[in-house]
Amino acid sequence: MSLGKIIDTKNNNLFMKIDKQKVPEHVAIIMDGNGRWATKKGLPRKYGHKKGVSVLKEILKSSKKLGCKVLTVYAFSTENWTRPTKEVDFLINLFSEVLRNEIEEIHKESTKIKFIGDLTPFPENLKKIISNSESLTKKNNKFLLNVCVNYGGRQEIVKVAKELALKSTSGEIKPSEVNEELFNSELLTRGIKDPELLIRTSGEKRISNFLLWQLAYSEIYISDVMWPDFNEFEFLKAIIDYQSRNRRFGGIESLPNESLEDFQYSS
Repeated sequence: MSLGKIIDTKNNNLFMKIDKQKVPEHVAIIMDGNGRWATKKGLPRKYGHKKGVSVLKEILKSSKKLGCKVLTVYAFSTENWTRPTKEVDFLINLFSEVLRNEIEEIHKESTKIKFIGDLTPFPENLKKIISNSESLTKKNNKFLLNVCVNYGGRQEIVKVAKELALKSTSGEIKPSEVNEELFNSELLTRGIKDPELLIRTSGEKRISNFLLWQLAYSEIYISDVMWPDFNEFEFLKAIIDYQSRNRRFGGIESLPNESLEDFQYSS
């Protein structure tokens, strides 16, 4: 049996274990480890970023096959500007290249693409490509791919707070009207269901300023696999792990014959 058939068999076996009624509608991913993956192989870091693009295409395809509706990926954070200039320039050029090469296929698959973050610092040619990509796919409704670029969770929350403060000062809203629903309506992800599952690759156990408001009740799955090696098999493992969780949202699991009155306290 060829290696490809073995991989397909392993993936299909995992796929069959998934409860199609409990697939997360919205999955968020911190795609971590591209540079380290390349360095460990004695390659320039840019090779890791290029490989990461092909992995994203595979995970996007797998998400659709499972029945997910939204995939949000962390592509470039506000902190990434501190990386070496050559690497930042490479990433910006890679964004442009990937969009030019892939947007028609994304559109044909009825996928809507949305870029989340402050695009101001990016070159005009990239901003134009992003705008054209969003315009081309804006009416697609089968799947939504959110790409977070120059994004920071704290910055987003501060931005919303400022906007609500201005509306309050102008008399458009009253301070007493500020609640979670109103706050949600000002977020960059407004109108999008919060992620049920966050996946982080490379073994790092932090959320790195990603979707701080939106991840309040998301299940978190940490994979030791670096992003360039994160394939459909690893993604399916994350989904199966998610389905094993008991999502209580701050409540407690109801157990038979149990009540608060059953507890006795001694002084």
